[in-house]
Amino acid sequence: MAAALQPPLSPSRRAWCCANIVIGLGVMIGLYFGAVPGLSGLVGMAILLPFTFGMEPVSAFAFLLGMFAVTTTSDTIASVLLGIPGTAASQATILDGYPMAMRGEAARAFGAAFTVSAVGGLLGAVILGLSIPIVKPLILSFAQPEFFLLGLLGLTMVGSLSGGSMIKGLIAAFFGLTLSYVGYSVTGGTPRYWMGMTYLLDGIPLIPIVLGLFALPEVLELAVRDSSISRVPRDQAGSKIFDGIRDAFRHWWLVLRSTVIGAYVGMLPGLGGSIVDWVAYGHVVQSSKDKSQFGRGDVRGVIAPETANNAMKGGALIPTVAFGIPGSASMAILLGALLIQGLQPGPQMLTSDLNITFSMMWTLVIANVVGAILLMVWGNQIAKVTFIRGHLIVPVVCMFVFMGAWLANNSPGDLAALLMFGLIGYLMKQGGIPRPPLVLGFILGPIMEDALHITMSGYEWGALAQRPISLVIIAGIVLTVVFAARASLRDRRNDDRKQFGETEKWDPRISTGMLIVIAAAFVYALVPAVSWPADTGRIPMVTAIPGLVLCALALIQARTRAAVPGSEPLVAATLGRAMYFFVWLCGIGAVTIIAGQLVALPLFMGLYILVWGGYKWWLGTIYAAVGLAFLYVMFDEIVAVIWYPSLLFG
Repeated sequence: MAAALQPPLSPSRRAWCCANIVIGLGVMIGLYFGAVPGLSGLVGMAILLPFTFGMEPVSAFAFLLGMFAVTTTSDTIASVLLGIPGTAASQATILDGYPMAMRGEAARAFGAAFTVSAVGGLLGAVILGLSIPIVKPLILSFAQPEFFLLGLLGLTMVGSLSGGSMIKGLIAAFFGLTLSYVGYSVTGGTPRYWMGMTYLLDGIPLIPIVLGLFALPEVLELAVRDSSISRVPRDQAGSKIFDGIRDAFRHWWLVLRSTVIGAYVGMLPGLGGSIVDWVAYGHVVQSSKDKSQFGRGDVRGVIAPETANNAMKGGALIPTVAFGIPGSASMAILLGALLIQGLQPGPQMLTSDLNITFSMMWTLVIANVVGAILLMVWGNQIAKVTFIRGHLIVPVVCMFVFMGAWLANNSPGDLAALLMFGLIGYLMKQGGIPRPPLVLGFILGPIMEDALHITMSGYEWGALAQRPISLVIIAGIVLTVVFAARASLRDRRNDDRKQFGETEKWDPRISTGMLIVIAAAFVYALVPAVSWPADTGRIPMVTAIPGLVLCALALIQARTRAAVPGSEPLVAATLGRAMYFFVWLCGIGAVTIIAGQLVALPLFMGLYILVWGGYKWWLGTIYAAVGLAFLYVMFDEIVAVIWYPSLLFG
């Protein structure tokens, strides 16, 4: 009776309640899509977009942005626990996050990451609101010369800061650039390096490369080592999630600087999201007096990229909403949602539809805070995964990795690329050649090639020296190289050649072999480029020639210098066991062709538990049955994946 006498909710309050409900639903979905490698904000946006067709604009964008905002918060889980980037925005986090998990400090890494994710997302949204009136001249002042130089700056920073060997880092960066040229050229439409395979005409997809380089090597080590992720027993791991929260507040000045980096770099269409976490990581390394722990589990190496990649979301909205320029594929889907709702990106989003723009800003604030709080509540429990025996983790990770790679193009070529780059990633890791610069070079390759072509076609040679922003970026590139080279010379002079991160422990024989392979790849890229038209062959030559020179320098150093601390031959038995397990992974691809993923992956899970884990048959059966059920519900019913048409079942 009392309920009947209450006045109905006003339309504005009803819309506000609906928006809060759909934000909560979007956040829960986004946490899952960010945590699972291979799924991402882009996949989530594509899946959720059709559900917004009948919604009010405020609710529709609350749903989409609530999901999208938290994917760069929950992606920390895979980056820390497994050394696998949950999304492209968490690649830099693995450099220090995974070593922290190996020390039994996963909970501390989570506490720091989730705290700064909330702060970065909140402050990034505030910067979005404050920057709307003044940001147009800033964005329009960046032209193609600046985009090319920014890409070069990102490669230089990552190449020089991802390990103790700047030369190896730059070699990996040039190798990544070379791989990005596979397929039709950005400018002339000429097919390059496709080796007669139609799969390569559109280029190699990013997801199989990232999962292969980072996921499979860690899976190989877990399987071979037969231990947990953490190298220390559970009773000796004293860190808790509150330790990370205290770290975040202790480094508050770093959080503020990384927020500004994330927000303003994120505004750059087509480039910001690719390099923002690397720029923040490079900044914290360069600005720190004590660099000795970076790459070994320094919490600052988690704080900087996790702050920046969440603040980036607010910055990325500005060119999409204000100018109709989507800065990424996810923002392109959001732009489509704007048009579906009858909204026109541009000045009216800053005037007559300003309420919609500010509702997006508040959605980012609420979603980031709610997502971070939920993950903090679960953080200590999630961190316990690091103490579980590795044989119980490997089958689940393999299922997600193979399905994540398949989602790239739904092609068997994706699985072949995953396996090939898994082998390359394992050998690069064992050879002390850093993998992150390769990925960043691959991402930036098409952007830099297009920017260089337009720069050379539409600008005079002296234009770079006449553009103030270009001069600032060039100065940053020069300073990065100078400081890195000076630090390397100082360490060598003091006989203190510190190796960290990717180059801390490595086998000199594998290193030499991989350098020869990479040099051969540069030669393969260079030979046909000489006869191609200038707009097609120019940048492969510009990449391959310095890459060859750096490979030669690295090989000469390897022969003439004494062994660097950390370089030691890999035990033959360990390498042999790793290759044996790699054959098992290849078996997944073979059985997929014969019987499909719904047979191959559960079969692998069950056999792994029995043969590698040494567990009872009933546990292997349960593992396989649960894996099959999850594959069907998640990937068939929800994601609606196109399964491989196998020989037996079609």
